[in-house]
Amino acid sequence: MARHNDTSPEGRSVRLLRVGEQFRHILSELLARGEVHDDVLTSHSVSVTEVRMSPDLRHATVFIKPLLGADEGAVLKALRTNTAFLQREVAARVRLKYAAKLKFLADQSFDEATHIERLLADPKVAQDLGRE
Repeated sequence: MARHNDTSPEGRSVRLLRVGEQFRHILSELLARGEVHDDVLTSHSVSVTEVRMSPDLRHATVFIKPLLGADEGAVLKALRTNTAFLQREVAARVRLKYAAKLKFLADQSFDEATHIERLLADPKVAQDLGRE
């Protein structure tokens, strides 16, 4: 019997997207409420921009961006130091067979978007775009 697998346009299943979104909400809530007892995380406002789950739901890649990109390295180090606490908290709030391992990375999509906007604002590029 063939398995029915609903997939999104990006190729990831709806379940992976839904679980990733649950993880994102829980981590955002933990960081916003200051439940992680770390001076760096308490003094910085951190946005969890996306969580990508592995197909087996055992690994979660968490993309973060500190407010205004300030002290990104220090924030990443603090998150990686407190990974065990965050994994426990997420596992307690999400009912899954296994507790997913969290991996924190800086979200580069904002930097890439800014770079593309600068390229498009360049007079040489604007001149070519104006012809169409």
